[in-house]
Amino acid sequence: MLGIVMEDTNIERIKTAQALYTKPLLAVYDWLLLGLHCRFIWGCPSHHMLELYNRYVSANHLDVGVGTGYFLDHCKFPTANPRLALMDLNSNCLEVCGKRLARYKPSAYRKNVLGPIDIDTPGFDSIGMMNLLHCLPGNMKSKGVVFNNLKALLNPNGVIFGSTFLYGGVQRSLWATFTLYLTNRLGFMTNMEDDLEGLKTTLAQHFAHSSVQVIGCVGLFAAS
Repeated sequence: MLGIVMEDTNIERIKTAQALYTKPLLAVYDWLLLGLHCRFIWGCPSHHMLELYNRYVSANHLDVGVGTGYFLDHCKFPTANPRLALMDLNSNCLEVCGKRLARYKPSAYRKNVLGPIDIDTPGFDSIGMMNLLHCLPGNMKSKGVVFNNLKALLNPNGVIFGSTFLYGGVQRSLWATFTLYLTNRLGFMTNMEDDLEGLKTTLAQHFAHSSVQVIGCVGLFAAS
């Protein structure tokens, strides 16, 4: 049970978006999506996202929407033995990421972040949500519920950081525009209404301090 009541259309959008992450796709995810797509379609080479991790990741970290665990595998934790937790709706992602990061003995939680997150665990000093918001149904304002839900897991003075692909208020190449249109039509992304000002406004509504850096059509954000 996911413990959340949503409109049927949102449920279907979530199922469609997360179903994309099969094990065959995850096997080429780093090379294809974090490599070619980030650099040549989104205009934001993934090393910028890794720099975000190196700047904000703590020794007590929760990662949400984990993908393959690439950034957690390559980032510089401030300690050799961090407390690490993984959260995702897709069991394939949790399995692949868990194996990749087995050296840290991570905890794993299969949860839908659009609903209240009920886990019996101490809070975290940092929460990463890389490339997650654009996969969630709704507009940027309604997606703000994710920040509200995750704040309940964040310790005082903790930081939430991540990235998302934006449609409005950013420079988009023709390839990016086409890819956004196609992925939205297929249901893998829902971000045609997501824009830079909407992201900034939503962060400001939920946090006392926030910042957004734009590279290509990617918004890199941090908030506390």
